[in-house]
Amino acid sequence: MNFIFISPDFPKSYFNFCRELKKIGVNVLGISQNSYYSLSNELKESLTDFYQVNNMEWYDDVYRAVAYFASKYGKIDYIESNNEYWLELEAKLRTDFNVTSGKKDNDIKFFKSKEAMKVCYKKARVPVARFIIPTTLEEGIKFIEEVGYPVIVKPDNGVGAYNTYKINNYEELERFYKYDFPPIKYIMEEYINGELISFDGISDNNCEPVLFSNEVFPTPVMELVHSQGDVFYYSNKECPKDLEKAGRKVLKGFNAKNRYFHLEFFRLKEDKVGLGKKGDILGLEVNMRCPGGYTPDMINFARSANTYRVWAETLAWGVTNEDMSHPKYYCGYYARRYQNHYNHSSEDIMNRFNGKIVMHEQMPEVLAGAMGNDAYFIKTDSFEELMEFEKYCSE
Repeated sequence: MNFIFISPDFPKSYFNFCRELKKIGVNVLGISQNSYYSLSNELKESLTDFYQVNNMEWYDDVYRAVAYFASKYGKIDYIESNNEYWLELEAKLRTDFNVTSGKKDNDIKFFKSKEAMKVCYKKARVPVARFIIPTTLEEGIKFIEEVGYPVIVKPDNGVGAYNTYKINNYEELERFYKYDFPPIKYIMEEYINGELISFDGISDNNCEPVLFSNEVFPTPVMELVHSQGDVFYYSNKECPKDLEKAGRKVLKGFNAKNRYFHLEFFRLKEDKVGLGKKGDILGLEVNMRCPGGYTPDMINFARSANTYRVWAETLAWGVTNEDMSHPKYYCGYYARRYQNHYNHSSEDIMNRFNGKIVMHEQMPEVLAGAMGNDAYFIKTDSFEELMEFEKYCSE
Protein backbone atom coordinates (compact mmCIF):
# COMPACT_ATOMS: atom_id res chain seq x y z
CA MET A 1 0.00 0.00 0.00
CA ASN A 2 1.24 3.49 -0.92
CA PHE A 3 0.19 6.25 1.45
CA ILE A 4 1.02 9.92 0.79
CA PHE A 5 1.01 11.99 3.97
CA ILE A 6 0.71 15.73 3.32
CA SER A 7 2.75 17.91 5.71
CA PRO A 8 3.63 15.11 8.16
CA ASP A 9 5.86 17.46 10.17
CA PHE A 10 3.04 19.59 11.59
CA PRO A 11 1.92 19.27 14.30
CA LYS A 12 5.06 17.50 15.45
CA SER A 13 3.15 14.63 17.07
CA TYR A 14 1.81 13.56 13.65
CA PHE A 15 4.91 11.49 13.06
CA ASN A 16 2.99 8.91 15.11
CA PHE A 17 0.54 8.39 12.24
CA CYS A 18 3.43 7.75 9.87
CA ARG A 19 5.23 5.49 12.31
CA GLU A 20 2.20 3.25 12.86
CA LEU A 21 1.59 2.99 9.11
CA LYS A 22 5.18 1.99 8.45
CA LYS A 23 5.09 -0.59 11.25
CA ILE A 24 2.37 -2.53 9.40
CA GLY A 25 4.23 -2.47 6.08
CA VAL A 26 2.76 0.60 4.36
CA ASN A 27 4.94 2.78 2.11
CA VAL A 28 4.70 6.18 3.82
CA LEU A 29 5.52 8.99 1.39
CA GLY A 30 5.83 12.46 2.91
CA ILE A 31 5.42 15.83 1.18
CA SER A 32 6.39 19.11 2.85
CA GLN A 33 7.92 22.47 2.00
CA ASN A 34 10.37 22.01 4.86
CA SER A 35 13.65 20.25 4.20
CA TYR A 36 14.31 16.63 5.04
CA TYR A 37 17.09 17.74 7.40
CA SER A 38 14.62 19.81 9.45
CA LEU A 39 12.42 16.79 10.19
CA SER A 40 12.57 15.09 13.58
CA ASN A 41 14.46 11.82 13.76
CA GLU A 42 11.22 10.07 14.68
CA LEU A 43 9.57 11.30 11.48
CA LYS A 44 12.58 10.47 9.29
CA GLU A 45 12.52 6.92 10.60
CA SER A 46 8.77 6.71 9.88
CA LEU A 47 8.94 7.69 6.20
CA THR A 48 9.67 5.42 3.27
CA ASP A 49 10.42 8.41 1.05
CA PHE A 50 10.17 12.20 1.15
CA TYR A 51 9.68 15.00 -1.38
CA GLN A 52 10.32 18.66 -0.58
CA VAL A 53 8.28 21.21 -2.54
CA ASN A 54 8.99 24.92 -2.87
CA ASN A 55 5.59 25.94 -1.51
CA MET A 56 2.68 23.79 -0.32
CA GLU A 57 0.30 26.49 -1.53
CA TRP A 58 1.45 26.03 -5.16
CA TYR A 59 -0.66 23.18 -6.49
CA ASP A 60 1.64 22.38 -9.42
CA ASP A 61 4.51 21.78 -6.98
CA VAL A 62 2.51 19.30 -4.93
CA TYR A 63 1.07 17.69 -8.06
CA ARG A 64 4.61 16.99 -9.32
CA ALA A 65 5.51 15.43 -5.97
CA VAL A 66 2.54 13.04 -6.15
CA ALA A 67 3.35 12.24 -9.80
CA TYR A 68 6.93 11.41 -8.79
CA PHE A 69 5.76 9.01 -6.07
CA ALA A 70 3.23 7.40 -8.44
CA SER A 71 5.91 6.80 -11.07
CA LYS A 72 8.30 5.34 -8.48
CA TYR A 73 5.94 3.28 -6.31
CA GLY A 74 2.87 2.70 -8.46
CA LYS A 75 -0.79 3.31 -7.66
CA ILE A 76 -1.42 5.69 -4.77
CA ASP A 77 -3.92 4.27 -2.28
CA TYR A 78 -4.32 7.17 0.16
CA ILE A 79 -3.61 10.92 0.22
CA GLU A 80 -4.19 12.34 3.72
CA SER A 81 -2.95 15.01 6.12
CA ASN A 82 -5.38 14.77 9.08
CA ASN A 83 -5.25 18.57 8.96
CA GLU A 84 -8.29 20.71 8.12
CA TYR A 85 -6.17 23.30 6.30
CA TRP A 86 -5.23 20.79 3.57
CA LEU A 87 -8.63 19.13 3.03
CA GLU A 88 -9.25 20.88 -0.30
CA LEU A 89 -5.72 20.15 -1.50
CA GLU A 90 -6.14 16.45 -0.65
CA ALA A 91 -9.49 16.32 -2.47
CA LYS A 92 -8.09 17.88 -5.64
CA LEU A 93 -5.10 15.52 -5.65
CA ARG A 94 -7.37 12.50 -5.16
CA THR A 95 -9.49 13.66 -8.07
CA ASP A 96 -6.56 14.28 -10.40
CA PHE A 97 -4.85 10.98 -9.54
CA ASN A 98 -8.07 8.94 -9.27
CA VAL A 99 -7.42 7.92 -5.66
CA THR A 100 -10.63 6.18 -4.62
CA SER A 101 -10.20 6.43 -0.83
CA GLY A 102 -11.33 9.69 0.74
CA LYS A 103 -13.40 12.57 -0.59
CA LYS A 104 -12.88 14.14 -3.99
CA ASP A 105 -13.50 17.67 -5.27
CA ASN A 106 -17.26 17.33 -5.61
CA ASP A 107 -17.65 15.91 -2.08
CA ILE A 108 -15.43 18.17 -0.02
CA LYS A 109 -17.92 21.04 0.32
CA PHE A 110 -19.88 19.01 2.88
CA PHE A 111 -16.80 19.06 5.12
CA LYS A 112 -15.83 22.69 4.48
CA SER A 113 -19.08 24.64 4.06
CA LYS A 114 -20.92 25.33 7.31
CA GLU A 115 -24.16 25.75 5.34
CA ALA A 116 -23.72 22.30 3.73
CA MET A 117 -22.87 20.79 7.13
CA LYS A 118 -26.17 22.00 8.56
CA VAL A 119 -28.06 20.40 5.68
CA CYS A 120 -26.35 17.07 6.41
CA TYR A 121 -27.02 17.38 10.16
CA LYS A 122 -30.71 17.84 9.38
CA LYS A 123 -30.70 14.79 7.10
CA ALA A 124 -29.25 12.83 10.01
CA ARG A 125 -32.16 14.17 12.11
CA VAL A 126 -29.89 16.14 14.44
CA PRO A 127 -31.28 19.67 15.03
CA VAL A 128 -29.10 22.73 14.32
CA ALA A 129 -29.31 26.46 15.00
CA ARG A 130 -31.35 28.47 12.52
CA PHE A 131 -29.24 30.39 10.02
CA ILE A 132 -29.11 32.46 6.84
CA ILE A 133 -26.45 33.47 4.34
CA PRO A 134 -26.80 37.26 4.60
CA THR A 135 -25.64 39.72 1.95
CA THR A 136 -27.33 42.92 3.14
CA LEU A 137 -28.06 44.67 6.42
CA GLU A 138 -31.77 44.34 5.71
CA GLU A 139 -31.49 40.54 5.49
CA GLY A 140 -29.66 40.49 8.82
CA ILE A 141 -32.33 42.63 10.47
CA LYS A 142 -35.13 40.40 9.19
CA PHE A 143 -33.40 37.26 10.48
CA ILE A 144 -32.78 38.82 13.91
CA GLU A 145 -36.42 39.82 14.15
CA GLU A 146 -37.13 36.09 13.99
CA VAL A 147 -34.42 34.70 16.32
CA GLY A 148 -33.43 37.72 18.44
CA TYR A 149 -30.03 38.95 19.65
CA PRO A 150 -27.29 37.85 19.97
CA VAL A 151 -26.33 36.20 16.69
CA ILE A 152 -23.08 34.64 15.52
CA VAL A 153 -21.48 35.52 12.16
CA LYS A 154 -18.58 33.54 10.72
CA PRO A 155 -17.08 32.52 7.36
CA ASP A 156 -19.00 29.72 5.65
CA ASN A 157 -15.64 28.14 4.85
CA GLY A 158 -13.40 28.77 7.83
CA VAL A 159 -11.11 27.05 10.31
CA GLY A 160 -11.62 27.28 14.05
CA ALA A 161 -13.09 30.46 15.56
CA TYR A 162 -11.09 33.03 13.61
CA ASN A 163 -13.09 35.86 11.98
CA THR A 164 -16.07 34.84 14.08
CA TYR A 165 -18.15 37.54 15.76
CA LYS A 166 -20.91 37.68 18.35
CA ILE A 167 -23.32 40.52 17.54
CA ASN A 168 -25.32 41.75 20.52
CA ASN A 169 -27.30 44.76 19.26
CA TYR A 170 -28.21 46.86 16.24
CA GLU A 171 -25.16 49.12 16.54
CA GLU A 172 -22.81 46.11 16.34
CA LEU A 173 -24.83 44.68 13.46
CA GLU A 174 -24.63 47.94 11.50
CA ARG A 175 -20.90 48.26 12.20
CA PHE A 176 -20.33 44.69 10.99
CA TYR A 177 -22.01 45.39 7.67
CA LYS A 178 -20.31 48.75 7.22
CA TYR A 179 -16.76 47.91 8.26
CA ASP A 180 -16.21 44.19 8.92
CA PHE A 181 -18.28 42.43 6.28
CA PRO A 182 -15.73 40.61 4.08
CA PRO A 183 -15.90 39.78 0.36
CA ILE A 184 -16.51 36.10 1.13
CA LYS A 185 -19.55 33.98 1.93
CA TYR A 186 -20.61 34.45 5.56
CA ILE A 187 -23.17 32.58 7.64
CA MET A 188 -25.33 34.15 10.37
CA GLU A 189 -26.90 31.88 12.97
CA GLU A 190 -28.84 32.26 16.18
CA TYR A 191 -26.82 32.20 19.39
CA ILE A 192 -27.00 28.96 21.35
CA ASN A 193 -26.49 29.03 25.11
CA GLY A 194 -24.89 25.62 25.32
CA GLU A 195 -21.79 23.73 26.38
CA LEU A 196 -19.50 22.83 23.50
CA ILE A 197 -18.85 19.09 23.32
CA SER A 198 -17.38 16.86 20.65
CA PHE A 199 -17.61 13.27 19.50
CA ASP A 200 -14.16 12.28 18.27
CA GLY A 201 -12.75 9.06 16.95
CA ILE A 202 -11.95 6.84 13.98
CA SER A 203 -14.49 5.36 11.59
CA ASP A 204 -14.26 2.24 9.46
CA ASN A 205 -15.38 1.58 5.89
CA ASN A 206 -18.99 1.26 7.09
CA CYS A 207 -18.95 4.69 8.79
CA GLU A 208 -18.99 2.96 12.19
CA PRO A 209 -16.68 4.27 14.94
CA VAL A 210 -14.07 1.69 15.91
CA LEU A 211 -12.88 4.03 18.68
CA PHE A 212 -14.58 7.15 20.01
CA SER A 213 -14.22 9.72 22.76
CA ASN A 214 -16.02 12.75 24.16
CA GLU A 215 -14.21 16.06 24.66
CA VAL A 216 -15.76 18.87 26.73
CA PHE A 217 -14.97 22.58 26.27
CA PRO A 218 -16.33 24.57 29.25
CA THR A 219 -15.41 27.92 27.63
CA PRO A 220 -16.27 28.26 23.91
CA VAL A 221 -13.25 28.44 21.60
CA MET A 222 -14.62 31.64 20.05
CA GLU A 223 -14.46 33.41 23.41
CA LEU A 224 -10.93 32.15 24.09
CA VAL A 225 -9.65 33.39 20.73
CA HIS A 226 -11.08 36.86 21.31
CA SER A 227 -10.27 37.18 25.03
CA GLN A 228 -6.91 35.37 24.88
CA GLY A 229 -7.78 33.71 28.16
CA ASP A 230 -6.33 30.49 29.50
CA VAL A 231 -7.50 27.30 27.77
CA PHE A 232 -9.02 24.36 29.60
CA TYR A 233 -10.82 21.34 28.17
CA TYR A 234 -10.84 17.63 28.84
CA SER A 235 -11.44 14.15 27.50
CA ASN A 236 -14.34 12.57 29.35
CA LYS A 237 -13.96 9.29 31.15
CA GLU A 238 -17.12 7.99 29.50
CA CYS A 239 -18.99 9.17 26.42
CA PRO A 240 -22.65 10.07 27.14
CA LYS A 241 -25.05 7.70 25.38
CA ASP A 242 -27.10 10.45 23.73
CA LEU A 243 -23.93 11.99 22.25
CA GLU A 244 -22.78 8.60 20.97
CA LYS A 245 -26.18 8.06 19.35
CA ALA A 246 -26.11 11.49 17.65
CA GLY A 247 -22.49 11.03 16.57
CA ARG A 248 -23.20 7.67 14.95
CA LYS A 249 -26.10 9.17 12.99
CA VAL A 250 -23.96 12.05 11.77
CA LEU A 251 -21.17 9.72 10.61
CA LYS A 252 -23.72 7.82 8.52
CA GLY A 253 -25.28 11.04 7.25
CA PHE A 254 -21.93 12.38 6.06
CA ASN A 255 -20.82 8.99 4.68
CA ALA A 256 -17.66 9.38 6.76
CA LYS A 257 -15.62 6.30 5.83
CA ASN A 258 -12.14 5.56 7.14
CA ARG A 259 -11.71 8.94 8.83
CA TYR A 260 -10.33 10.39 12.01
CA PHE A 261 -13.32 12.62 12.81
CA HIS A 262 -14.15 15.56 15.09
CA LEU A 263 -17.89 16.23 15.36
CA GLU A 264 -18.96 19.31 17.33
CA PHE A 265 -22.24 19.68 19.22
CA PHE A 266 -23.90 21.94 21.76
CA ARG A 267 -25.63 20.65 24.87
CA LEU A 268 -28.33 23.19 25.71
CA LYS A 269 -27.94 24.97 29.05
CA GLU A 270 -31.55 26.18 28.87
CA ASP A 271 -34.71 25.52 26.91
CA LYS A 272 -34.58 26.96 23.38
CA VAL A 273 -37.89 27.52 21.60
CA GLY A 274 -38.04 25.59 18.35
CA LEU A 275 -34.86 23.60 19.08
CA GLY A 276 -35.10 21.65 22.30
CA LYS A 277 -35.07 21.40 26.07
CA LYS A 278 -32.22 21.99 28.50
CA GLY A 279 -29.76 19.10 28.14
CA ASP A 280 -30.65 18.33 24.53
CA ILE A 281 -27.95 18.05 21.85
CA LEU A 282 -27.67 20.26 18.76
CA GLY A 283 -25.31 19.80 15.82
CA LEU A 284 -22.66 22.49 15.25
CA GLU A 285 -19.87 21.55 12.82
CA VAL A 286 -18.26 18.49 11.25
CA ASN A 287 -14.52 18.16 10.86
CA MET A 288 -13.18 15.16 8.97
CA ARG A 289 -9.77 15.35 10.55
CA CYS A 290 -8.23 14.93 13.99
CA PRO A 291 -9.36 17.15 16.83
CA GLY A 292 -6.86 19.98 17.14
CA GLY A 293 -3.43 20.13 18.72
CA TYR A 294 -2.52 17.23 20.98
CA THR A 295 -6.08 15.99 21.49
CA PRO A 296 -5.28 12.59 19.90
CA ASP A 297 -2.69 12.13 22.65
CA MET A 298 -5.28 13.11 25.26
CA ILE A 299 -7.61 10.45 23.85
CA ASN A 300 -4.76 7.96 24.12
CA PHE A 301 -4.31 8.78 27.81
CA ALA A 302 -8.05 8.76 28.53
CA ARG A 303 -8.75 5.52 26.66
CA SER A 304 -5.48 3.72 27.52
CA ALA A 305 -5.18 3.08 23.78
CA ASN A 306 -3.05 4.08 20.80
CA THR A 307 -5.34 6.00 18.43
CA TYR A 308 -2.49 6.38 15.94
CA ARG A 309 -2.27 2.60 15.66
CA VAL A 310 -6.07 2.22 15.51
CA TRP A 311 -6.19 4.72 12.64
CA ALA A 312 -3.36 3.07 10.68
CA GLU A 313 -4.74 -0.46 11.07
CA THR A 314 -8.31 0.58 10.24
CA LEU A 315 -7.28 2.35 7.04
CA ALA A 316 -4.96 -0.45 5.95
CA TRP A 317 -6.92 -3.53 7.03
CA GLY A 318 -10.46 -2.36 7.78
CA VAL A 319 -10.15 -3.58 11.38
CA THR A 320 -7.88 -2.95 14.33
CA ASN A 321 -6.16 -5.31 16.76
CA GLU A 322 -5.97 -2.65 19.47
CA ASP A 323 -7.34 -3.76 22.84
CA MET A 324 -10.17 -1.38 23.82
CA SER A 325 -10.90 -2.97 27.20
CA HIS A 326 -8.30 -1.07 29.27
CA PRO A 327 -9.39 1.25 32.12
CA LYS A 328 -10.57 4.74 31.16
CA TYR A 329 -9.64 8.08 32.73
CA TYR A 330 -10.19 11.81 32.48
CA CYS A 331 -7.46 13.67 30.62
CA GLY A 332 -7.35 17.44 31.13
CA TYR A 333 -5.57 20.15 29.18
CA TYR A 334 -4.67 23.49 30.72
CA ALA A 335 -2.67 26.07 28.75
CA ARG A 336 -1.53 29.34 30.29
CA ARG A 337 -0.57 32.55 28.45
CA TYR A 338 2.97 33.92 28.51
CA GLN A 339 1.69 37.46 29.17
CA ASN A 340 -0.16 36.50 32.37
CA HIS A 341 1.23 36.14 35.89
CA TYR A 342 0.31 33.15 38.07
CA ASN A 343 0.57 32.20 41.72
CA HIS A 344 2.02 28.78 40.93
CA SER A 345 5.10 28.09 38.83
CA SER A 346 5.57 25.25 36.40
CA GLU A 347 7.58 23.44 39.05
CA ASP A 348 4.73 23.94 41.53
CA ILE A 349 2.26 22.32 39.13
CA MET A 350 4.56 19.36 38.54
CA ASN A 351 5.09 18.85 42.28
CA ARG A 352 1.46 19.37 43.26
CA PHE A 353 0.23 16.78 40.74
CA ASN A 354 3.27 14.53 40.84
CA GLY A 355 2.78 11.40 38.75
CA LYS A 356 -0.45 12.71 37.21
CA ILE A 357 1.04 15.16 34.67
CA VAL A 358 1.52 13.07 31.52
CA MET A 359 2.72 15.80 29.11
CA HIS A 360 4.03 19.36 29.22
CA GLU A 361 4.37 21.22 25.92
CA GLN A 362 5.01 24.73 24.59
CA MET A 363 2.41 25.20 21.86
CA PRO A 364 3.55 26.35 18.38
CA GLU A 365 2.80 30.00 17.65
CA VAL A 366 0.33 29.12 14.88
CA LEU A 367 -1.80 27.18 17.44
CA ALA A 368 -1.28 29.43 20.46
CA GLY A 369 -4.09 31.87 19.64
CA ALA A 370 -6.72 29.19 20.15
CA MET A 371 -4.81 26.78 22.41
CA GLY A 372 -2.61 28.89 24.70
CA ASN A 373 1.17 28.82 25.16
CA ASP A 374 2.31 26.70 28.11
CA ALA A 375 0.26 23.49 28.13
CA TYR A 376 -0.08 20.87 30.86
CA PHE A 377 -1.85 17.51 30.44
CA ILE A 378 -3.15 15.54 33.42
CA LYS A 379 -4.65 12.05 33.71
CA THR A 380 -6.99 11.51 36.66
CA ASP A 381 -9.40 8.87 37.84
CA SER A 382 -11.82 11.37 39.40
CA PHE A 383 -13.59 14.44 38.08
CA GLU A 384 -12.92 16.23 41.38
CA GLU A 385 -9.15 16.00 40.93
CA LEU A 386 -9.49 17.21 37.33
CA MET A 387 -11.32 20.33 38.58
CA GLU A 388 -8.72 20.82 41.32
CA PHE A 389 -6.02 20.81 38.60
CA GLU A 390 -7.96 23.42 36.59
CA LYS A 391 -8.36 25.69 39.62
CA TYR A 392 -4.71 25.38 40.69
CA CYS A 393 -3.31 26.21 37.24
CA SER A 394 -5.61 29.20 36.83
CA GLU A 395 -4.76 30.99 40.07
